Amino acid sequence: MTRTNEFGQPIGDPLDGAFPRPRPPRTAMEGRYCSLVPLLPDHAAALHAAYASAPDARGWTYLPHGPFADEDSYAAWVADAAKSEDPLFFTVLAPDDRPLGTASFLRIDPGAGVIEVGFINFSHLMQRSRISTEAMFLMMSRAFDELGYRRYEWKCDALNAPSMAAANRLGFNYEGTFRQATHYKGRNRDTAWFSIIDSEWPAIRDAFIAWLEPENFETGGGQKSPLRTK
Repeated sequence: MTRTNEFGQPIGDPLDGAFPRPRPPRTAMEGRYCSLVPLLPDHAAALHAAYASAPDARGWTYLPHGPFADEDSYAAWVADAAKSEDPLFFTVLAPDDRPLGTASFLRIDPGAGVIEVGFINFSHLMQRSRISTEAMFLMMSRAFDELGYRRYEWKCDALNAPSMAAANRLGFNYEGTFRQATHYKGRNRDTAWFSIIDSEWPAIRDAFIAWLEPENFETGGGQKSPLRTK
């Protein structure tokens, strides 16, 4: 039932917890199949090699930066990105500590308890793998379980079908498209908005935990059951 105030006007539910929420720390997030550590300039060479090993540059199409002409130009970008507080970049490491991709927290709003995940650039070496799924789970867990954020956002170019599909698979709800929201690389971007809110998180977390269990995978690595977040 919707609450009302003394004037009979509908008002929102009361909040649990104190605000502002903590800002995300520059500390590692450890999982079973991967870890995320703060992006460092030392990661640049291995990251560039991972991206350069792809058959083409399609992975850069929907990012505001790249592709880069060579390792030095990418290293210059990493040097600047590693200093940033928002976006706050992390490197995804394989179990053998090889850097395979990057992602960030951004548009961090501790006062409102809202945070976004973005600038996701997973090399083809980790795409469609347990590593990529667990990396997203670890970032969600930090936002909701560690820091107590109320809302976790995903935004992408509305023409980026793989990103839209990933958001749906990971449990985000589509909220609409902001037309001509921005521009990049000399072209328009309509931005699709997705979110997970704190009341939805427990069921989504349970789905991730079940999917990530070693027993859910065949000897060759294939999944037995798909991730079911909805």
